[in-house]
Amino acid sequence: MDGEGPQTLCDLCLAQVCGRLDALCRKGADGSMSLIWAPLFPQELADQLLQKMATKGMLNDTTVGIFRNSEKLRLRSASIRYCKVSAKAFRLALCPHRLLELDASWVPGDLTGADVISGLASNPDCRASLQMLTLNGLSMNLGTLEEDGGVCVGFSSLQGLKTIHLVNTDLTDDILEDICSLPRLETLDISCSSVTELNALLKCKNTLRSLIAHRLYRLDTTPVRLLFIFTQLHALRHLDFSYNHFANDDSERRANGDEAVRQLLESGPQILPSLVSLDISGRKPIDDSVLRGFVESRSGLVFLGLLATGLSSSPVLSSHENLKVTGEANEKQLWEALRRYRERECFVKEALIHLYHLTTDTDKPQPDMLKLVVEAMRSHPESPHVHLLATACVFNLTTRDLAEVMPVRLMSATVTQLLHAMETFPNIQQVQSNCLMALCNDFLLQNVPFDRYSAAMLVIKWLSNHEEPTLQRIAVAVISILVAKISVEETALLSNDISFMKQLLTVVQHKAMLGLVDPTLKFALSALWNLTDETPAAARNFINCQGLELYMEVLESYYSETAIQQKVLGLLNNIAEVEELQSDLMDEDLLEHILSLLQDSQMLVEVRYFAGGILAQLASRAEAWTLDQELRSTILEQLHKSIMTWPHLEQEMVSYRSFRPFCSLLQTCQPSGVQLWAVWAIHLVCRQNASYYIHMLTKEGLMELLKALDTHPDTHSDVKRVSQSIMRMVQEQQSPCEVTNSQTEPGKS
Repeated sequence: MDGEGPQTLCDLCLAQVCGRLDALCRKGADGSMSLIWAPLFPQELADQLLQKMATKGMLNDTTVGIFRNSEKLRLRSASIRYCKVSAKAFRLALCPHRLLELDASWVPGDLTGADVISGLASNPDCRASLQMLTLNGLSMNLGTLEEDGGVCVGFSSLQGLKTIHLVNTDLTDDILEDICSLPRLETLDISCSSVTELNALLKCKNTLRSLIAHRLYRLDTTPVRLLFIFTQLHALRHLDFSYNHFANDDSERRANGDEAVRQLLESGPQILPSLVSLDISGRKPIDDSVLRGFVESRSGLVFLGLLATGLSSSPVLSSHENLKVTGEANEKQLWEALRRYRERECFVKEALIHLYHLTTDTDKPQPDMLKLVVEAMRSHPESPHVHLLATACVFNLTTRDLAEVMPVRLMSATVTQLLHAMETFPNIQQVQSNCLMALCNDFLLQNVPFDRYSAAMLVIKWLSNHEEPTLQRIAVAVISILVAKISVEETALLSNDISFMKQLLTVVQHKAMLGLVDPTLKFALSALWNLTDETPAAARNFINCQGLELYMEVLESYYSETAIQQKVLGLLNNIAEVEELQSDLMDEDLLEHILSLLQDSQMLVEVRYFAGGILAQLASRAEAWTLDQELRSTILEQLHKSIMTWPHLEQEMVSYRSFRPFCSLLQTCQPSGVQLWAVWAIHLVCRQNASYYIHMLTKEGLMELLKALDTHPDTHSDVKRVSQSIMRMVQEQQSPCEVTNSQTEPGKS
């Protein structure tokens, strides 16, 4: 994950190829894809295409078929990590290439180490060219390998290998013997494997430069023998003999390893003279004096792994500024730990525990640290412990204003991981709580790109199962912003789920029954207002869920609460804009109450404005009016009279996705009160956000309606005056610039 800067042109192009793969390919008789036309790809680009397909989760038996064309798509570094590719597809698509590196870690399904090795060995070029092989998490199953010309095929068949990673495998002592016979072997990672002894390492004592042997839980070797083997590895520069301190492994075997480490630290620099990097994280603590003697006797030391040893605060470390250390003494050590131990859940958990405490009150932006926390969540997608700790750290690292100075792409990836955590661990209350608190960030919800529709569905699902007041308030706040930011099409999709509407109405009803005026009620009202904005289906669902009756009660019981009145009337405006739903609002008591709000000179304009909008929409259709005509006449008269008393507003009060609901109100045949409300509303938003709304005004053809009003002889002078003011604003604004993507409609609040 690259948190800095925009995506490269190469990344964007590869993403386009991945997105259009179906159109660019044909399918063969076996269902595998092949490119209809393939240019000669630059070699590095072929590697990147495979990697992009893998990271997007689209690499499988079907799509990997495009790489059967090894003449046009020439792979050198291939990764099918976590991709469901069968043994047959692997052999047909990847083995014909002259590979330098292959990562087939954690491939689900039936692919085994034996399949990989036999497939690679079937290509004479690969036998010589392959330098790095990573098979973490695979079953070796080497007993199934057949002999090739009388010679048993194994790791030693791949004579070019320099680096082998076999973490979390059923590696046996016999296979290790075969591996260690490789003439060029330099790096070997056998962590968490089932080997019982390390004598085979003596075969490569003159070439092995890096040995990673974390948590060899079946190792049955005395400390003396272990130390002897280590001391014979003359070329060794990096030794990782760390352990999972959380594991309940055989205590005697673990103790043997701890004792071997102690003896190694006490030995002089004549033992492993080339050693510059040692990792003993998770091992039993030793005396500080032993560590001091080791560090001071090794002037070339560049790294020490000391996480969960109790040694990372040792004074000797501070006197070696260039020495990198994993530990828990400070954020620098924790950063190093998260960077190096990304795949080791035990150490990730340990580092995150300490990181949480160190960042509780931080006011320093740490994008590099946040990036590592997010990568830890990605590396352990099903670990509740990692996600519980990581989500808490995310909150600490992005709270208050910290999110605003983080790279946008990093924040986008962070939100995606938070949503993944909510979806993956629905029953872990603290994970859900951490995610909601981290998501409840106005900058993040308003400005960072992510799937807001899915986020809204996740949060409403959580809300339906929880009633804890603080978290309920946070969840409703998040929903209210998300609904305001999604597209009309996505809003329509949300409205199809009747449970979404019901859940928000339940919140309103509960608060109203108690007579409470709190943020949760306001957020729920805002969410419903935005949900019904230019979405007739949502407005209909609102009515079907008895929302209208509830809102009539809220209007009366919260008469003195301006913020509540404004949000309730705003939603009723949305209903009034839908012609087929206007009949549901034809209730004399309701309209007389709304009229009283319009006429009340003590009421703020924010309330009177929305009351006027409802009345203007309903009174504009004389043919659909079903109540007393005298009431309609009074409404039209009071509309005009009231609007003329409204002052200019400086603070933004309302926003619109389009001006379409105004078109019918601006017809020259409409009463002046209806026209005046419409032009006053347009003038208000154009004055407050000129570039956005004037662009909308011209795009949607309202200029012609305003011109018609201005030139019509029967148009009231008050309407003409406001219309002319709008047209002057358009003329002043139109020529200098066009609206930009950043000028978007903010939604109701």
